[in-house]
Amino acid sequence: MEKMLREAQISITESIAEIDGTASFEEDAWLRPDGGGGRSRVLTNGSVWEKAGVNLSIVYGGMAPQALEAATERSDGGRPTPGPDGKVPFFAASLSCVMHPRNPFCPTMHFNYRYFETDGGIWWFGGGQDITPCYINDDDMKHFHGSLKKVCDKHDPEYYPKFKAWADRYFKIQHRGETRGLGGIFFDDQDSKDPNEIFEFVKDLSNNVVDAYGPIIEKHRDDPFTEKEKEWQLMRRGRYVEFNLVYDRGTIFGLKTGGRIESILMSLPETARWEYDHQPAEGSPEADFIDATKNPREWV
Repeated sequence: MEKMLREAQISITESIAEIDGTASFEEDAWLRPDGGGGRSRVLTNGSVWEKAGVNLSIVYGGMAPQALEAATERSDGGRPTPGPDGKVPFFAASLSCVMHPRNPFCPTMHFNYRYFETDGGIWWFGGGQDITPCYINDDDMKHFHGSLKKVCDKHDPEYYPKFKAWADRYFKIQHRGETRGLGGIFFDDQDSKDPNEIFEFVKDLSNNVVDAYGPIIEKHRDDPFTEKEKEWQLMRRGRYVEFNLVYDRGTIFGLKTGGRIESILMSLPETARWEYDHQPAEGSPEADFIDATKNPREWV
């Protein structure tokens, strides 16, 4: 898993830097005092992306009961016994990414693929990929969701509808009553099949990241936009921040396990906006987008 994720990190960052054309990813290797470490690759001040980060995290050690509960709340595996220090030995491998483009017509994209296990029998795979545009383009959504569906169908025809619906539930900003974007797939605690089977599924998804996202960026990178459209993008980034800091399982897990703060908060944009009681004009493209976040649509 560690080898596969590292190869995916290198491949994805090289492809994204090539699309950007002016900026490259800087790599930062780091160690976790309690065990493990990682490699963070971050691109800033690009011509296409304001900020893009792909973070590889390989951590192990002892996990406190409250963090273990958050990490295994839906698992049907074993129930490990804490050691004398009250902690359970664990291992976790994860590749996570968020890319924030400059152009309001270029969507933000996130993915995370991970494996987790503890002494005592708990193990699972999790992950997913989702897209957060500011405006709706049906062709873009058909391409993105269709690309994910193709990979899912290769492994199990039930995966896409199940994981698409899971993403619509998971990425919901509960206090707003809206999703942060237009979905994708999400799954967690996958341990009901042979682990090699699930590994191959996660590997194919990791290798599909750029194919699902890159063509949309290349299509819209030079689209003209107004100051009003840029402000709307910053408003939607504010919603992105709200979800990540309040609800995102990976962020909460990282904070509770004493993770590296720069890597945990890598997902946040450099700029965002909060405007008091903002309401899009009825019938506007912005209002149509809000409707799609409140009433998830089927794209393929």
